[in-house]
Amino acid sequence: MTERKGERVRIYVQGIILGYKRGKSNQYHSTSLLKIEGVNTIEEVNWYLGKRIAKHLPPSSLGGRVRVFMYPSQI
Repeated sequence: MTERKGERVRIYVQGIILGYKRGKSNQYHSTSLLKIEGVNTIEEVNWYLGKRIAKHLPPSSLGGRVRVFMYPSQI
């Protein structure tokens, strides 16, 4: 059995679907709002913009858990 050396590589983080982007009277179904675990500041959020999610987002998935993948990456 071989041992891994170095850091573990994460390919996704967990998140929760909060709902759709909305204003006072309009709701935009093409943009979903997520709460990503461990992300609390604007600087941390910027890295996750544009990442992929491993679940389709029908209205019945609101409040459900998703995986936010670390690709495509801009690094």
